[in-house]
Amino acid sequence: MKHLCLLIASLFLASGLVAEPEPPGSFSSREDAEHFLRTAEVVSIKPLGRGVTLSHVVTLTDGERTARAVRKTIDEYIPVKRFNDGGPPELGFRDSYKSEIAAYELDRLIGLDQVPPTVERKIRGETGSLQLWMDDCITEGERRREGVEPPDAGRWNQQMRRVKVFFQLIQDVDYVNLSNLLIDPEFKVYKIDSSRAFRTQTSILDPEKPSRYSRELLAGLKSLDEPTLKKQLGKWLSKVQRTKLLQRRNLIIQRAERLIAERGEESVLYP
Repeated sequence: MKHLCLLIASLFLASGLVAEPEPPGSFSSREDAEHFLRTAEVVSIKPLGRGVTLSHVVTLTDGERTARAVRKTIDEYIPVKRFNDGGPPELGFRDSYKSEIAAYELDRLIGLDQVPPTVERKIRGETGSLQLWMDDCITEGERRREGVEPPDAGRWNQQMRRVKVFFQLIQDVDYVNLSNLLIDPEFKVYKIDSSRAFRTQTSILDPEKPSRYSRELLAGLKSLDEPTLKKQLGKWLSKVQRTKLLQRRNLIIQRAERLIAERGEESVLYP
């Protein structure tokens, strides 16, 4: 693991992205991190320098701890969005900071624990999302290019299956972008950049995957209902978005139950 940490550090030094502030581990809980993001003093705001949402990196301090966060203020809706790839236009295109907060709150509801703490905050008169910057991480794309293999393949596969279900649940059209998955030195997977998620399509992405499901995550999915989503996500998602989310949830559960019927629980479910 020491070799891995050195490799990760070298990758980030090369890219100029090594974070100077303390790591997320300096927060005792999600609630502690959320409170910090909402209340800590803003030290500086700088452009992130990549991506299309004009995000910024905000450095924060509460006098004892210093950390960074990614800030998004985009809140775009386009009735008919045409892309440069020549594909069909998308109806009801959304790219919004609100989806970043909704993804985090949904992550908490279903017990995923793969989205970094994210809150709403007004800074310099403009409201947006603040997501805790994950220090000492590499992207999944970098991991693959460098040929770094996880030390525990079983745990790794379970995490990747869970995040694939989350991609399907939130209809994240950016699911093929490997830069949206971060890997820390302990090989914990984090899902970031969900501003284009929560589409209003019912179908799920890549419906033949995964082939195994977390019992805990399925239980979390089954616990979702409209009153809960309205209470926890109503500020961030419209009624239509919440309805479509529940319809996709139903399709995910139906596939899992079909596989269980075909192969048996032990072949499909894991803790």
